[in-house]
Amino acid sequence: MNQRTIHNLVWLPNFLIGITALILGLIWFWHPEPWLIDRSPNEILLQTTYEKLFSFGPNKYLSSYLKVIYRFFGLWLITIGLLIITFVRVTKLGTKQARTSIHTIMIFVLILLYYLVFSFLETSPLLPSLYFFTLLLSISIYFSTLIRE
Repeated sequence: MNQRTIHNLVWLPNFLIGITALILGLIWFWHPEPWLIDRSPNEILLQTTYEKLFSFGPNKYLSSYLKVIYRFFGLWLITIGLLIITFVRVTKLGTKQARTSIHTIMIFVLILLYYLVFSFLETSPLLPSLYFFTLLLSISIYFSTLIRE
């Protein structure tokens, strides 16, 4: 395999991770009731339904609070996605330092995300995204080992 193809298989998966994070962030940010996106795992964690939770008097404004929290989460994903896209676009992961830096950070974040999901949100709709991110990151790391400096 030629070096150009190998290099593309190093930076493109990371770029796709950034695009996916950006898209997920936009979904969470703009959804009118974002807590419904992952309703099932949240209701399991809370051990109640949202209907019961919202019907309780003191929780009258809970939906407003949840909108703010989920919009912040969406904004966080948008920011992370844009940072990954920008880093990959600017560096094209052309140096060993750039590749090692982004791979190390992504591995660390993925491990923590897997821990959170498997510990608290086992039925989360984020799980397929985590598997997708892991596949892309694995492709990038593998082809990083084939680059000749």
